[in-house]
Amino acid sequence: MPGLDQPLTVPQKIACAARILDAEGYALDVAGHITVVRDDADDGSMWCTPYGLWWNEITASDILAIDADGEVLEGRWDVTPAVFIHTEMHRARPDARVVIHNHPYYGSLLSTMHKLPEITDQQACMFDGDIALFGTYTGGVDDAAGGQHMADAVGSATAVILANHGVLIAGETTEQAVYRASNFERVCRLNYDAMQVGQTPVPVPPDQRPTLKAAVNSHHMTVRYYWEGAVRRLLREAPEVLN
Repeated sequence: MPGLDQPLTVPQKIACAARILDAEGYALDVAGHITVVRDDADDGSMWCTPYGLWWNEITASDILAIDADGEVLEGRWDVTPAVFIHTEMHRARPDARVVIHNHPYYGSLLSTMHKLPEITDQQACMFDGDIALFGTYTGGVDDAAGGQHMADAVGSATAVILANHGVLIAGETTEQAVYRASNFERVCRLNYDAMQVGQTPVPVPPDQRPTLKAAVNSHHMTVRYYWEGAVRRLLREAPEVLN
């Protein structure tokens, strides 16, 4: 069975996640951030990508440790001013162990229309009932109150369109969150491409979606195989990511 030659630390996984998504066109220069709640602490602290680096240049040694309020505990870089998107999402959602935010092109396109993607194919059913639109955007989330307002508004959604802004993805593991981010951007692209063709896509009938959603989400090995394949490809091209 294919796999990885060595287990990865959490900072190594985060650095790989950033580069994998960047290679898929998910990142916009220095925008975006990934946080993972630390399993080795019970104080709400988390790992976080650094502010000021492009996702395609991040290595494991660049990953910060920050406390539950977004203050840097370890690391040589600054933390994003928008860290409250993450701190309050983690605080409100025990299931959201991993939060990914960036401005991927197709998700951002839909955000300019304040539009959620239609569930138009089998893979999209993995998000049925789990997509939310956060329609209040004032130019940034620069304090805990703003982050809490967002977390309260999106509820239990795993994929969120932030109006006029970008996309937010939540997951229980790094592997799952990256898989969701990649697939959600594909869902958004399919919707946009259908608009360009001038045809109205036919949504999957609502009564069929629960079965398809269960089928897609029950294949836990799919997430593993996606992740391991993406990491193997990355390590062939950029082994320094683990440094």
